[in-house]
Amino acid sequence: MKNIYFIILLSMLCLVYSCSREKPGFKVAESYIKSDDPGEPGFHRDSLKIITRPGGVLLTGVREIRLSPIYLVNLSRDSSSSSMGSNSFHYRYDENAIGSGNNWNNNLMPGLEAVYGFNMVNISHYNISENRQKNLFSKPVLVRTLYYPSFSKDTLNFLPVQRNYMMVSVYNDDTNKDGFINLKDLRRFYYFDINGGQQKALVPENYSVVRSEYDSGNDYMYVYARLDSNNNGERDEAEPTHIFWIDLKDPGNTGRVY
Repeated sequence: MKNIYFIILLSMLCLVYSCSREKPGFKVAESYIKSDDPGEPGFHRDSLKIITRPGGVLLTGVREIRLSPIYLVNLSRDSSSSSMGSNSFHYRYDENAIGSGNNWNNNLMPGLEAVYGFNMVNISHYNISENRQKNLFSKPVLVRTLYYPSFSKDTLNFLPVQRNYMMVSVYNDDTNKDGFINLKDLRRFYYFDINGGQQKALVPENYSVVRSEYDSGNDYMYVYARLDSNNNGERDEAEPTHIFWIDLKDPGNTGRVY
């Protein structure tokens, strides 16, 4: 009986905790409180100004290029304390057998590390040789995953793998027009060259990325994405899913499998 009460209590605590956790995303549309003074058009109820901080420095496989994830800072009501996300990494362990010719150093894909974090809103790009910094995106976005050249010396089928580009999975627009950029919007996927220039959308922008998988035989990445067929700016379960391929040897080379 005590065990039953304990399980019920634990379940209730978990529910309260999950409901109280902040959800990823941020406000992008202004809201106003109407004023009684006809000369006053109203004033801001929610400020669109956000505070950000860097989340450390990522060492890329290109010596002069360093990246820093930028996170949204959450302030307490009285601004006496703050919190922000931190870097986490996607790992893969099944392609690292000794003597197999595949040593990915536990990276998600050979030659590419994959970083994510709660409320990552931009990525700083710094060129050491030129002493030049810029952000990959001109405005705050919600970054889901950043893929960048691995610092480790990876091999695929006994050959060294070196990447000189970045890919970013991101919510970069309020596609459903609800005033927020969050997980309800379309998730897009972009290719950047090593200098931080955006080259192309790897998946058409009227799709929302769902997941991906790796093809080691061809060094391809397969991306599953859902077509926004009803044009409501959201990913709906009834909408068709298609599969796109990306040649990781040359990400400018893409196509559709299904």
